[in-house]
Amino acid sequence: MDEYLSLTSLSCPSISVFSPVVVMVPKLFSFSLSRVRRWIYPLIALVTILGLVIGQPIVSQAIPWRDLIFRGIQVIQLSNLSPQQEVEIGRQINNQLVRQRIRILQNSEINQYVNQIGQRLVAQGNRAGIPYTFQVVDDRSVNAFATMGGFVYLNRGLLLLADNEAELASVIAHEIGHIEGRHAVEQMRKTAIASGLVGAAGLDRNVAANIGVELAFRRPNSRKDEFEADSFGLTTIRRAGYSQSAMVSFMSKLLRDGSVPTFLSTHPATSERIARLQQMVSANDPGGGLDRAAYRTRIRSIS
Repeated sequence: MDEYLSLTSLSCPSISVFSPVVVMVPKLFSFSLSRVRRWIYPLIALVTILGLVIGQPIVSQAIPWRDLIFRGIQVIQLSNLSPQQEVEIGRQINNQLVRQRIRILQNSEINQYVNQIGQRLVAQGNRAGIPYTFQVVDDRSVNAFATMGGFVYLNRGLLLLADNEAELASVIAHEIGHIEGRHAVEQMRKTAIASGLVGAAGLDRNVAANIGVELAFRRPNSRKDEFEADSFGLTTIRRAGYSQSAMVSFMSKLLRDGSVPTFLSTHPATSERIARLQQMVSANDPGGGLDRAAYRTRIRSIS
């Protein structure tokens, strides 16, 4: 009887008006502990997610609550990012770059040529399972960069400056080295922590993509990251049959010209990197890809 209220002196059609009637009615406010738990824990989780999302700075127009909730559950743990998540974020970064920051060269012949070289190099690496994407940026300045998830970008000006395919391959291999080492993921983690953007549940994937776009241009690679990418690049072009000396010659050319591009201007100094590379060049350098005339024929459409 503890969970019921007793109501008396109610009229009933089949009973005398003055006959007492007892009706058993469930108590409205009597809940067992198990029922409380069933409702309160999901509520706490929802409030936590909303708190993480609302606490993030949102630079845009007002976003519907439904979208905020959806965004709130798209959190990632950068310390344990899966290859699939890395590719998804890389694709999101690429979409923003193409829409807002760079213009991809509309030349299928050149893009196919660069992709052919890139895939040849990827086959010698350790992350062949990632679907690498190589794109040429329609910009006459000399530059190259990479974002997480297998996205590599080379400026049109870099292709024009290279004397042969091996020199171009050396730059592509260097950028692949950054992806192999997951350097962009570590940069993103440090940036998110320094900016206070990481919550208890992780980092919002949309925020991660925004950070990735900025990192693509700032390239705050550490001394260790650059040496790792150089070492990987040198080993990779040798395995792919390209001359290792081409990496040294191309980097030396940029240093002599006095206009070191962004992808070489980060710490450590280019001269120090050249000296290390010269010491690492293998005695059995395959020497392939040095035909200047053949290379110029391949890129004549953008000359």
